[in-house]
Amino acid sequence: MKRAGILNRHLSGALAELGHGDGVLVCDAGMPIPDGPRVVDLAFRAGVPSFAVVLDGLLAELVVEGATAAEEMRDANPAVAALLQGEFPDLQLVSHEKLKDLSAGARLIVRTGEARPYANVLLRCGVFF
Repeated sequence: MKRAGILNRHLSGALAELGHGDGVLVCDAGMPIPDGPRVVDLAFRAGVPSFAVVLDGLLAELVVEGATAAEEMRDANPAVAALLQGEFPDLQLVSHEKLKDLSAGARLIVRTGEARPYANVLLRCGVFF
């Protein structure tokens, strides 16, 4: 049994399969899930687990070279906007419709229980060397 880190076996295994350039969408409970990408659904109840907690856990285990979020987030969810801007100073912003289109190309989607709007970010995996 793992001692620390992400304990969910489905998520831990999916992360181990990621490579340089792969996309990981971390999304709220309301984000439409496209057909195609592998999905690990962590949503339990509204707000559980939160977007911030899941993102923090993922960032502790992944090398991320870039991130994309919806520009609508800035007005609709300032707390998530501040969180993402703090984590990713070069955060790319696109329309929510464009983010939904981009999510179809993700290798992995991690659905949280987040119940605040526009709590979604598409991470681009990097390499540790």
